[in-house]
Amino acid sequence: MNSEEFLKLENQLCFAIYACSREITRLYRPILDQLELTYPQFLTLIVLWEGKHLTVKEIGERLYLDSGTLTPMLKRMEAMGLLVRVRAAEDERKVIIELTEKGTQLREAAMELPEKCIPHFGLSRGEYKDLLIKMNQLIANLQRVTRS
Repeated sequence: MNSEEFLKLENQLCFAIYACSREITRLYRPILDQLELTYPQFLTLIVLWEGKHLTVKEIGERLYLDSGTLTPMLKRMEAMGLLVRVRAAEDERKVIIELTEKGTQLREAAMELPEKCIPHFGLSRGEYKDLLIKMNQLIANLQRVTRS
């Protein structure tokens, strides 16, 4: 591919990933609306379902969000009764996030989301797994460059 072709929008990997992310979010939206969750809130719950008691910093690292973005969202989720924020006894600068019963129970309802949405991706299970592996490799490669 020559330089002129490389600068076309359809040849931009970053745009393809961006557009794909927006379309997947749009696909998830009707189910998330029923759960009264935004997509970032859903991702936060996934991280908490996996880890139970995590600091704001740990959640931010997993979701690639800074505390300026994450803290207001966590406050809204706390107001919704999904989680509680507790200061760590050993270091009051650390805020531990814990799921409430309501936040834990949402896991059951959220389990239907991938089952309903993934078939629309048009990928076999193997293709899905291969793509996920490649995307995770891409993330790791980019982190080596951007975090050095």
